[in-house]
Amino acid sequence: MKTKLSILFFCIVSLMPTVAAETEISAGDTAWVLLSAALVMMMTPALGFFYGGMVRKKNVLAILTQSFIIIALVSIIWVLIGYTLAFGPDNGSGFLGNLAHVGLRGVGMEADPNYSSTIPALAFMIFQAMFAIITPALIIGAFADRMKFAAFILFIIAWSIFVYAPVAHWVWGVGGWIRSLGMLDFAGGTVVHITAGVSALAVALLIGKRVELNAGSEIRPHDITMTIFGAAFLWFGWFGFNAGSALGANGLAAQAFVVTNTAAAAAALSWMAVSWIHNKKPSSMGIVTGAVCGLVAITPASGYVSVASSIIIGVIAGIACYTAVVFIKTRTKLDDALDVFACHGIGGITGAILTGVFAEIAINAAGGNGLIAGNPMLVIIQLIAVIATAAYAFLATIIIFKAIDFVIKLRVTKKEEVLGLDLTQHGEEAYPDIDIPS
Repeated sequence: MKTKLSILFFCIVSLMPTVAAETEISAGDTAWVLLSAALVMMMTPALGFFYGGMVRKKNVLAILTQSFIIIALVSIIWVLIGYTLAFGPDNGSGFLGNLAHVGLRGVGMEADPNYSSTIPALAFMIFQAMFAIITPALIIGAFADRMKFAAFILFIIAWSIFVYAPVAHWVWGVGGWIRSLGMLDFAGGTVVHITAGVSALAVALLIGKRVELNAGSEIRPHDITMTIFGAAFLWFGWFGFNAGSALGANGLAAQAFVVTNTAAAAAALSWMAVSWIHNKKPSSMGIVTGAVCGLVAITPASGYVSVASSIIIGVIAGIACYTAVVFIKTRTKLDDALDVFACHGIGGITGAILTGVFAEIAINAAGGNGLIAGNPMLVIIQLIAVIATAAYAFLATIIIFKAIDFVIKLRVTKKEEVLGLDLTQHGEEAYPDIDIPS
């Protein structure tokens, strides 16, 4: 009898850790993901300062306001419908989630084992909300100085629903067709940077050059110190962006944190070196832009590559993005005002492809081996995802732009553009009593 009771007790005890592991919420993981969400949230106003320093003083409030209102606007969109379209159960197409979680129905304090078994579903939701917020904010640099505020609101709503949410489902959602291919995007190189960069290219092509550029004037940034401030806080927030995507306080988060910092540093140095050779002087604006390009490129790879590989990725990203900026500025008529496509589009594409080159299962067993580790097929998968994402974002953005422009002209009048968006769209001035060149 004692033997039978001992066996029964042993069976019960041996099963207990398994049950706990499936259901227990980790305080440490939850705290890290919530902190990471806060860090990513801070990146959107930081982006406003990064962009704000680059425009003239008559448009700086407009850029900052656009960055800030996106936080409010997309937060509501995400709660109502964006999250369920991106992360709801697949509707059978591999293209969208269904409406099971509309209005966050069924998203609560328990874990969703489809995405993480150690944090509440609400924590995962709000972390992903911050990605949905900053992505359309990246695009505003392409149409800086030119878009009506009312049209801007409509554009952000439509783009968030019809571009961001579907691509997020493709790449990250259970059942998404790109995820099913085996494509690797740890923290958003495809979902965030390629969609934003390519969409910026589409908008810049459609909205046309700024009035002053058409008149042959040179447009200079009004406050590079503001841009440096914004870049510093983007770098800081990016640790939440990439390391937070581990969805836990663990070794993978530490790995992503270190490679993020390393790639940003390498890209800042490579951009500085190339621009120094090209222009004979090391540009402050160039150095911080290079760092951001390194952050962009390491984003998809951050949970899959070694520290040594992150240096190579950063160096390549700095050179590739600098070359793209120079080519677009000197060889095309495109007025992507703040180089969104060259930095985020090219940087995101570079990072996605190099993920296929340098990924290692030794870094992340949930990932895959890339070209260097003997699996060239991953590069092909990454290329398929890049092409599909870029094509969809480009065409969908054109349709959204044309539809809104038909209802309400997106571009301000020539007179409003000359006066500046601060006064004409918001009735305010950033520096009403300070004489700063416009």
